[in-house]
Amino acid sequence: MNDTTALPPLPDHLSVDPGSPFHVAAVFEHDVGIRFNGRDRFDVSEYCISEGWIKVPAGKTLDRKGHPLLIKLKGRVEAFYR
Repeated sequence: MNDTTALPPLPDHLSVDPGSPFHVAAVFEHDVGIRFNGRDRFDVSEYCISEGWIKVPAGKTLDRKGHPLLIKLKGRVEAFYR
């Protein structure tokens, strides 16, 4: 099995919001996984590995622009390609 497609390096700070300066479209062409404090999370909207936090939606609450309201959780963050 020879995989010739090179995966782009995962950035330290990444966001799923296309309007964010931390959004990297090339990374989202592949399936990205986030492990937070040893458990895989599937609801992460933004992360920063060096500062050790993730942002996840706070239930069904929306902000005034209609985007999910995010809460910041601190801990050990690992990003990887699945």
